[in-house]
Formats: sequence, C-alpha cells, structure tokens
Amino acid sequence: MSLRILVVGAGIAGLAAARGLRVAGFRPEVVEALPASVVPGAGIYLPGNASRALRLLGLDVPLRPLGDLIFRQVFLDTRGRDLFEMDVAGLWAGVGESRALSRADLQQVLLTGVGGEVRFETEVRDVQIVDGAAKVEFGTGAVTEYDLVVGADGRRSLIRDKVGLGGPATPTGQIVYRSVVTGGPPLTDWTAVLGRRSAFVAMPMGGRRLYCYADETAPDTPNPEDPAERLRELFGAWGGPIPAILDKIEKVQVARTDEVVLPSWSKGPVVLVGDAAHATAPTLAQGAAMSFEDGWVLGQELRSADGDIPAALRAYEDRRRPRCSEVRERTRERDRARDVPPSLRDPMLRRRGARIFTDHYRALVSPV
Repeated sequence: MSLRILVVGAGIAGLAAARGLRVAGFRPEVVEALPASVVPGAGIYLPGNASRALRLLGLDVPLRPLGDLIFRQVFLDTRGRDLFEMDVAGLWAGVGESRALSRADLQQVLLTGVGGEVRFETEVRDVQIVDGAAKVEFGTGAVTEYDLVVGADGRRSLIRDKVGLGGPATPTGQIVYRSVVTGGPPLTDWTAVLGRRSAFVAMPMGGRRLYCYADETAPDTPNPEDPAERLRELFGAWGGPIPAILDKIEKVQVARTDEVVLPSWSKGPVVLVGDAAHATAPTLAQGAAMSFEDGWVLGQELRSADGDIPAALRAYEDRRRPRCSEVRERTRERDRARDVPPSLRDPMLRRRGARIFTDHYRALVSPV
C-alpha cells in the first residue's frame, strides 16, 4: 500500500525516521525549515545501542571510517584522581561499537541514507486533522494532505503544539557547553571529571581532535556572553586533562537542556519521534540512539500494520515508551548524584561507581 508520509525535521530524529520508513518500503517526503548550508557543529558520542540501531537501518558501513572508537570510560574527581572506570567494550559486547565523531559527519551519513531527498528551507506553518488525514500548511501557503505526519522537530516541536499532544518542554536547569578542540592532550579514553552540579567530559573523535562537553546546573543564571571564558572560570582550577584542553578551546556552543514527557505520542495520523516525544538531559548520551531506534521501530510497525495507521502508531508507542522511560529515569538518577557533596559521593563512586553507572545501561543492551 502506498502511503503519503511527511517527516517534519531533517535533524537526527527526522532522518532516522525517514530511513526507517524507506527500509520498510515507504517513500516519505522530508522537509526542513533551515537551509542545507546550516551544518551541525561540535561532536557526538554514540553508545553501542546507537550503533546497533544504525546497523538495523543499514547505515553502519559508512560510519565505520568516521571518528574514534571508545573502549573505556574513565571518571576522575576535580583534582584529576581516579574515581572508577567503565568497560564500555564489555558492556556493549555483541551489541555494537561505541564511537565519538563529528555531528556533521553523522548528518551526512543520515542524509545519504534518505537519498538526499530533503526539501530544505520549507517551513510547516500548521497541521490539522481532517477526516482521518493530516492537512499540512506550508510557509508558502500551500496545503497538502498526508496519510501520516511524523513530527521530528525537536524539543520545542511545532507539530506537538499544533495537534495538542502536550505543552512546552520543561527546562532541567542545566546549561551545556560543547566544543571541538584540536591539538589538545592525547586522550585515548572517554574521560569525565565530576564536580558538584558540574562536569567536564572529553573524548577522542579522530584526526587529533577532542570532542568536549561540559555542563553546570544553573537554572536562574542567564547564558554567558563569553562561553569560553565561562568554561575557564568554572573549570580552570580542576585537574586531569582539563587545563591542557582549556588552553586550546576556542569556539564554544551553549544550550539549555529540556525534558519532554507526554501522555501520548500520537493523535490520529500524526506521530512524534525523537526529542519531540521524549527528550531528556543528555547525561547518558542516549538522544541519538533513541531517535535511531524510533525510526527503525516506526517503519517496522507501519509495514506490519498493512495500512492500519492507528494500529501501527499504538504498536510503535507500546514498544518504544518503556525504553525511553528507562532512559529518562536513569538520566534523572544520575543527575541527582550531582547534588551530593563530593566528600560523600566520591568515596562511594570509588567503591561502587563502575557497577552503578554500568547498570544505568543494562536495560538498553536488550534488543530494540
């Protein structure tokens, strides 16, 4: 059966959904409000379950030469002393490799997976459900009817708002800083330095570059005017590899993180995927993985339902909601540990940190 499907958003979630639908035999249209020239910056860390989902989507081969493989996560205190290590390769054995790479490189792989068939600079102005179909009004004023609309337009989703699937995203109070550093210290492991209500993570991403991610909990503080200077102010006295990294940091991206929790992910012929449906703070680095898995499952359930779109969307949510809820709960659990004074937390992490942090991923080892 030929379905008219529109995917709104050509970020990670939208391109994963489009690829999952194509693998299942559908030919969705993909629109993106931004121009093609806007390339995502910084880097991204993909745990083993993200690699497995990309394999299901048939996109693992073009990913292999990109970035750097991560075998181990090392956690340090603010003086640079060991807290514990996680055997990442062991955790995801038989599931997939963990990898750090450029977001732009990942975006290119995903674009290739949908054949480059994306209509950029195409804004969606409105969506209305009429007689079981979705009528979409574009920025040009044109109106087109679809059998299915996939909202992959992020935490502040317009699609979610227009069809009444939930209110705005809830701020977590975290400010995150992302940067790519060239010529920094020669790290071979994903390395995190943990403070109180703040952390600094750095990892190799190929080509002598490091992807750096830092955050602070500051709900009432405005975004800093000079993010690089703020990083030096926050982390300048910390140990480990941080002084050598701060020496080389130049361009820094700043963002606020939000959480999205909804009673339902679909209404009639409209469904949400990725951050539009279930955003969390990026603490477990599961945002992309959950989007890849969403795309795969949505395509498979739509194919199995033989044209019964409501049944397909129910089955998609039934399969995905427990897993995404698990990520949210484990994210909140790990973030709560940020509020514990290091004098109490660090001795506990030295004793049990590897087991506790590894357990956060246990449920995600199981098949999608």
